[in-house]
Amino acid sequence: MNPSVSSFDWPARFRAAAIHACLSLLVAAGAAALVFGVWYPYPYREISGGRELFTLVVTVDVVLGPLLTFAVFNRRKPRPELRRDLAVIVMLQLAGLAYGLHAVAMARPVHLAWELDRMRVIHAVDVPEELLARAPEGLKTLPWTGPTPVAVRLFRDAAEAGDVTLAALGGADMGARPDLWQSYAEAAGRIRASAQPVATLRALKPAAGASLDVAVQRAGVPESELMWLPLVSRKSFWTVLLRKDNLLPVAFLPLDPY
Repeated sequence: MNPSVSSFDWPARFRAAAIHACLSLLVAAGAAALVFGVWYPYPYREISGGRELFTLVVTVDVVLGPLLTFAVFNRRKPRPELRRDLAVIVMLQLAGLAYGLHAVAMARPVHLAWELDRMRVIHAVDVPEELLARAPEGLKTLPWTGPTPVAVRLFRDAAEAGDVTLAALGGADMGARPDLWQSYAEAAGRIRASAQPVATLRALKPAAGASLDVAVQRAGVPESELMWLPLVSRKSFWTVLLRKDNLLPVAFLPLDPY
């Protein structure tokens, strides 16, 4: 047998790569629990694109590490050299995962903001850091445990309204500006006035009756106790159902109400 072929030791390399792949999958599972259980709870993993971004990061990381192990693993190498090679691969893999998780974290949803006649998902990357100091007390830091509801306050005067409108036309959404935030509870009267009964949604979208039935069931309260608002996301329009009593969001459906 050709010694150069036998020294390649295919079974050992496959075994090492398989072990590395299993360990990588365990780490990926832990990362997924953090991302989808804390940063992107349902429905934000779909609304905010968290699933696609995380899948891309983890797929590259989980595939690349075992492939590199397969390429460098050789029992004929001195043990210190083999350990060094494997350690470098693991460090590169962990660095890649950390960078990917950082990107996912910076894109995480932090607030569900009421913008006068709609709700908008606000992501950490959307919020100008220089304006955070001007946010009301309790809203100066961005949450890490899923989005919380906030509201856009009343404009102080016509000049501010004009400035905000021009900025919004330029891509600076009102709901992403900390200087315009106020607590969700403080805006309850205006939110209630802007929301509509579910019956109007059924009239607007009769073909979506089955999906709406599922959302109402998920909300856990009678339909008569619910209201709705359009929900603006990065990639599409959804609909959010709110409880009448506290106006908190209780169900979402991937439906453009208009």
